[in-house]
Amino acid sequence: MTMKRNIFTSLLLAIVAILLPLGAAASESHPADSTEEKSGAVDAQGIIFEHLGDRYGWEVPFNHHKSIPLPVIVWGSDGLHVFSSARVEHGATYRDGNAEFKVAGKDSPYKGKVVEIIDGKEVKPTIDISITKNVCGVFIAVLLVIWAIMSVARWHRTQGMKGPRKMTGAVEFVILFIYDGVIKPTLKDKANKFAPYLLTVFFFILVMNLLGLIVIFPGGANLTGNIAVTLVLAIITFLITNIFATKHYWKEIFNPDVPWWLKWPLPIMPVIEIFGIFTKPAALTVRLFANMMGGHMIVIVLTLLIFIFAAMGPAVTGATAVVSIIFSVFMLLIDVLVSFIQAYVFTMLSTLFIALGQEDGHGEHKKDEAHGHDAAAAPAEAPKAPATNPA
Repeated sequence: MTMKRNIFTSLLLAIVAILLPLGAAASESHPADSTEEKSGAVDAQGIIFEHLGDRYGWEVPFNHHKSIPLPVIVWGSDGLHVFSSARVEHGATYRDGNAEFKVAGKDSPYKGKVVEIIDGKEVKPTIDISITKNVCGVFIAVLLVIWAIMSVARWHRTQGMKGPRKMTGAVEFVILFIYDGVIKPTLKDKANKFAPYLLTVFFFILVMNLLGLIVIFPGGANLTGNIAVTLVLAIITFLITNIFATKHYWKEIFNPDVPWWLKWPLPIMPVIEIFGIFTKPAALTVRLFANMMGGHMIVIVLTLLIFIFAAMGPAVTGATAVVSIIFSVFMLLIDVLVSFIQAYVFTMLSTLFIALGQEDGHGEHKKDEAHGHDAAAAPAEAPKAPATNPA
């Protein structure tokens, strides 16, 4: 126990020894001569949204002056233009033929977007289908999911029913856990019909969540913290739920089994049921987006505390750095767990919503028929013999 305590103390001292010079350098390079300079030393809000937002290049870790270029594909005033994002970095203007393009600055209504300069004015291109950081991250997540699932399929194609090991075995374990624990008990005989989508969406969300926790390429894209990504996934669940829904499901929407005065003359319950159709995908969207965005934001804020307190001297900076690093590592570990939980919750809720759309209403009729059949089949009670008078 003493040895572990000594090792932990040595690690803390080493971190302090490394960060004290950094804090001193930061305090010298950003002297706090006034309150305005203190507040302007670190643009925390700008840094947070820069890391959480989308961009046309993939930034290199620890060097935001360089980035991995990605293709910019826009339809301008004179047709299609395709060029590297490196040509419009750091406010540079790129001329492609007769057209000029740049990334709009902070004061522009098109902040962070590629715009065309026409007569000195910024004009948004008619079509912008550029491969941005988030789009590239989605492609990477798709390839990783395909590789993981195909590895399981390849194993069973060559090895039969022999149990796989290592990474392939872990993927198969998760597949069976989701199918046997969520999909099969909820959808029963219709599980095989919807299992491909539900398993795909689980692994897709899980991979995107985990990639977002990695700092360097191919990680770092805040995919599930982007409401557009979670909205598309929720819309797919919404479409599957309602397109494949049964007649009984729609009957319960427009003519629910409630007292007549809740349906006529004011359709109170039908309106509530119709409203509920759209609140389900909204809940899926916001739940996943808010949880993943919040986790990323907390880690970034904890890291920024080091630079925010840099102006207070090396001692304060060193102490803040130790606390920030410890809590950042702790939050990252929590985020790994949250990544699994949020993928599981999204899949579970999608399964429940799809199952609600598969209700056929035959269960109650079958119970009524069974009760009626039992009553008819039960032998009639034999009449009691009249009591004889002993007299």
